[in-house]
Amino acid sequence: MSAHSSLTTAENAVALGDLPPSAKLVAKTLEYEGDLTQSQLAESTLLPTRTVRYGLTQLEENGLVTSEISFIDARKRVYSLDVPER
Repeated sequence: MSAHSSLTTAENAVALGDLPPSAKLVAKTLEYEGDLTQSQLAESTLLPTRTVRYGLTQLEENGLVTSEISFIDARKRVYSLDVPER
């Protein structure tokens, strides 16, 4: 897990509270498991890949998740929780 703070900070809890359940599950999975690809998130959450993609889009639009190109496979993106330090 990365050195990011927990999702319990007031600002992020409010932002996360307005999102759909799928986005919340994706965020919690990233919090507990660390950086993952979309397919790894789908496997871990048991959500369809389309639902994971929608959740990631919602999280990125709210500034809660960032993505980078995977060094292992440049066709994939690695998503990480982007919660500012306290």
